[in-house]
Amino acid sequence: MSEEFELSQGKSIGELGREAMWFVAHTLIAIVTLLVMMGIFWMFHPDPDSPNPKILATVLAFVVPALVGFAIARSTNEIARYVWISGLLIFSVVCVWVLDLPTGNGLCEHCGAIEKLYRTFFDINHGSGLMGGDGLFVGTWIPLALIGYAIGAKFSLDNRDSSSDF
Repeated sequence: MSEEFELSQGKSIGELGREAMWFVAHTLIAIVTLLVMMGIFWMFHPDPDSPNPKILATVLAFVVPALVGFAIARSTNEIARYVWISGLLIFSVVCVWVLDLPTGNGLCEHCGAIEKLYRTFFDINHGSGLMGGDGLFVGTWIPLALIGYAIGAKFSLDNRDSSSDF
């Protein structure tokens, strides 16, 4: 006796399509939030060689989308809490991309795979030089913004659900 596993959880194609569109919309909202925040941050002309602006931008890349996710999820559906999956996928794709990049003088010439990824995404003082120096933005801040958005949305939805119980 074989039991069929229902993937759609009793939802119609239209409902699944709407959920997919909301997922894409929430992902884009989180990314646009990060871009706007970085645009405002850029207007102050931070020193690109100083670690302090990079640390501040890293913190803001998490906190600002979390606040936006908290605010937006109160008025929308629960799909916003799953946007972290987009962040994980983007991080995975960028990791594969970085590992395929050629190295050379000043570009993490004798780095192994782990050092190449670490220096590209997480080393603020001595980056790998790969991706034109944008590894912190593409590989760290975008996924961090998506994870922050999802966490903010989860807190918002948990508060909404607990307040509706009374």
